[in-house]
Amino acid sequence: MKTKIMDDTAIKVKGIEALNKSLGTTAALRFLTLLHREPTDYVEISERLYDKQTIDEIFKRAKKHWKE
Repeated sequence: MKTKIMDDTAIKVKGIEALNKSLGTTAALRFLTLLHREPTDYVEISERLYDKQTIDEIFKRAKKHWKE
């Protein structure tokens, strides 16, 4: 399986598109503003996102979103 590696700009664009789709334009902008204003503890966020999940469960869910 060959995975295309995105550059930083492509990741930013995809992320903003996902935020807009999920939250709507206004809430997405508000979210980005909140991240920019306040320090973010990414370890705490990761712990919340993956709480009580095994590595296999996380990998299986991530694999659903991979494109060849």
